[in-house]
Amino acid sequence: MPNEDKMTIDEEYKYLRIMQKKYTKAKRTERSQLLDRMEEVTGLHRKSLIRLMNGNIARKARRKQRSKTYGPDVDDALRVISESYDYICAERLTPNLVSMAEQLAAHGELQVSPSLLEQLDRISVSTVRRRLKKIEQLEQWRLPRRKGPKPANRVTRDIPMKRIPWDEQEPGHFEVDLVHHSGHSAAGDYVHTVQMIDVATSWSERAAVLGRSQRVMEDAFRRILARLLFPVLEIHPDNGSEFFNDHLLRFWTDVIKGVQLSRSRPYQKNDNRFVEQKNFTLVRAYLGNERLDSVAQTIALNHLYDPVMRLTEKTVTFTSDQARRVQRRYGPAQTPLQRLCATNAISQEKRQQLEQLRDQTNPRQLRQEIYDLIDHLFSLPGAEPGVTENVLETLAIPIQV
Repeated sequence: MPNEDKMTIDEEYKYLRIMQKKYTKAKRTERSQLLDRMEEVTGLHRKSLIRLMNGNIARKARRKQRSKTYGPDVDDALRVISESYDYICAERLTPNLVSMAEQLAAHGELQVSPSLLEQLDRISVSTVRRRLKKIEQLEQWRLPRRKGPKPANRVTRDIPMKRIPWDEQEPGHFEVDLVHHSGHSAAGDYVHTVQMIDVATSWSERAAVLGRSQRVMEDAFRRILARLLFPVLEIHPDNGSEFFNDHLLRFWTDVIKGVQLSRSRPYQKNDNRFVEQKNFTLVRAYLGNERLDSVAQTIALNHLYDPVMRLTEKTVTFTSDQARRVQRRYGPAQTPLQRLCATNAISQEKRQQLEQLRDQTNPRQLRQEIYDLIDHLFSLPGAEPGVTENVLETLAIPIQV
């Protein structure tokens, strides 16, 4: 019988138990017909079926247990690699196990051998997922509640509403969003994170600002633009007035020329799906929902910001009842650096510099430095009541783009 129609072991035993009741009551001729039918359905040999029909049909316990395919050295490697990647999912972790193991070994964080690398290369995603369940996960933070509708912004009338295609191949098309660090109260000025995600490569940049005034928002964009290795072709935020006002419109049209502006549809967060996802994995997962509202905390957060599986195919089909069904297929997990280097957006010299910097970086040490900076950030005192706008001037650092 075809492989796709073949019974599982449990289904086979269930079928044989049902047929055994008929077999014991049947006569000789009927038994022969039943055996023919069972032989055709199960694919078992006739003598095996006769032996099963005359005996006890039950699965026997395994006499000799199989030895473990992967030993404790694989568990230790998974623990260190998963920690270095900050506990990402098994689907994103598995394709990069060998490369990360070699990089950690180069910095003395992990002992590797040819057999260990061979096991890490052939281990399956499901096995990695099972073993990662034994590793203590970081506490998950709750996402902020969705805010109510905002008044219409007249500046946005001339900005087209769209979505950047998920299969965009050209680097430079950025989704932009603002993460609020207000805690349980939105009163007064507090810190925000401006985050930009390139759709083609998943390259991410962040900057911290105190408040949402035009001056600090422009300063944040200047910081990010000064760090980017490839030009910005499109800016795609939501409809917030912190992004669309006369001052920032002048900035993107007069100061930074040649940038296309677009915006998402109101109340459609999926139009900015890439940056919305990274708001949690790259910001909330580390900072949570705590309130940050002082100049010192903003500066410390920018020190932290100064130091991803991509969709490859999407097919829309319709079922017999005309229900819409979207099938998504994901490519192998790659870092933003790998995706960027696969394009022509940067020169060969910059690519070599980035790859050299990656090889010189100790992933575990970098992760520890990140958490040390986070601990320092939360140890700083918050702002005293009555913070005025002139305090924000300390954050406005001119940066040449």
